[in-house]
Amino acid sequence: MTNKLFIYNTLSRQKEEFIPLHENFVGMYVCGPTVYSDVHLGNCRTFISFDLIYRYLLHLGFKVRYVRNITDAGHLEGDRDEGDDKFAKKAKLEQLEPMEIVQKYSLGFHDVMRAFNTMSPSIEPTATGHICEQIEMIKVILTNGYAYEVNGTVYFDVEKYNKEYPYGQLTNRQLDDLLANTRELDGQDEKHGPLDFALWINAKAEHLMKWPSPWGWGFPGWHIECSAMSSKYLGDTFDIHGGGMDLQATHHTNEIAQSQACNHKAPVKYWMHTNMLTVNGVRMSKSAGNGFLPGELFTGNHRLLDKGYSPMCVRFFMMQTHYRSTLDFSNEALQASEKGYRKLMTAMELLDKLKASSTTTSDIITLKNNCYEAMNDDFNTAVLVAQLFEGVRIINSVNAGSETITASDLDTLKKLFNDFVIDVMGLMPEASAGNGIADGLMDLVLSIRTESKTKKDFATSDKIRDSLKQLKIAVKDEKDGTVNWTYEG
Repeated sequence: MTNKLFIYNTLSRQKEEFIPLHENFVGMYVCGPTVYSDVHLGNCRTFISFDLIYRYLLHLGFKVRYVRNITDAGHLEGDRDEGDDKFAKKAKLEQLEPMEIVQKYSLGFHDVMRAFNTMSPSIEPTATGHICEQIEMIKVILTNGYAYEVNGTVYFDVEKYNKEYPYGQLTNRQLDDLLANTRELDGQDEKHGPLDFALWINAKAEHLMKWPSPWGWGFPGWHIECSAMSSKYLGDTFDIHGGGMDLQATHHTNEIAQSQACNHKAPVKYWMHTNMLTVNGVRMSKSAGNGFLPGELFTGNHRLLDKGYSPMCVRFFMMQTHYRSTLDFSNEALQASEKGYRKLMTAMELLDKLKASSTTTSDIITLKNNCYEAMNDDFNTAVLVAQLFEGVRIINSVNAGSETITASDLDTLKKLFNDFVIDVMGLMPEASAGNGIADGLMDLVLSIRTESKTKKDFATSDKIRDSLKQLKIAVKDEKDGTVNWTYEG
């Protein structure tokens, strides 16, 4: 067994031995949700993957500062420098203040994260809470000569930056190739170059979210937020930066550029990215009409789903595929995962009842070594799951009397399963997922039902009620508008 941990670094495009900048301490930043709508499954996969990485680093004995931000300002439609702010647009549609939108979807995001049993990050900073830090960073970039101001908007000068640093290094693309693939956009005439992006955007009079700055009233660009918050809490250079692969080409590329232009050093040692989701082999997206939200996945309330799947089943399903591989959703795959998850939980219950012998015919040490080798190989949960099911086979064989195990090896096997199934993979028996997690899940399901009733979508609200009834969960609508539920199993 190797004790060395190897991580695939997007920047170098190869696996590298993980050596933290500071002994026994890991600084990790993950791009969090943009809270103007319900969190989607692609985001969930990223956050569950980095929850597993966080858990494993803690298991190895590292002290980890895990920072995951909340984007609550500055994210425009189409991720460009022009157009409507996503929060303001949603606020106008729902006739609410933008921060009401932020609060609503932040709470919903945390409900989903609790349902998936993810650990809270060490720090969860918001973009609006760090406007001063972003302004100060922009001022330094301007002073260093890598940005310019036009009519109250500050742009980053990509071509000037590229003369000293390779702008497309994260995606291994040359500036000429990137320039050849740009297209003319509204407002392009303000920029010195087509790849230039906004660090600070001048706010129009009707803009709802804006702050004073040296360049007038405005709001930050999307990319500067993460650079400012990561450097504040983790330093100018830190160990791990994570996110979905869709963030590589623009958001993370621009983060690197901003940080180097400000601090003259590479901001991150290891860049990590999760892969995309597909549904029956087709990329999951709103435009394809094949996307579903976590709540729909839990309840089965979607035309592509045969039934609902519990959060623990879905978490287990995600971990059967390596985080850098495409994850394909299908009813067949989810149902197979459901059976596998239950088989794993049943084996863990049986493990506590096994009786030791004076001899061992099972190779527990090799099993343990194989589990660590899987995780030390870029957090390969697919191989880890296969090894754990070898452990399930051993448990069933010992129980049947066809294999034997000593008390010492039995203790090792119990610790192995507790360490990897519970502590690292974050799985729990669904019965013990009750209390806070089940309550959070039920709150989420019932909020979907309430919203359906508000929209007079009574077919959906009735389906949720009837589906819960089949699970022996009774739902009662009170006169004051509250909804109570009880388990009658």
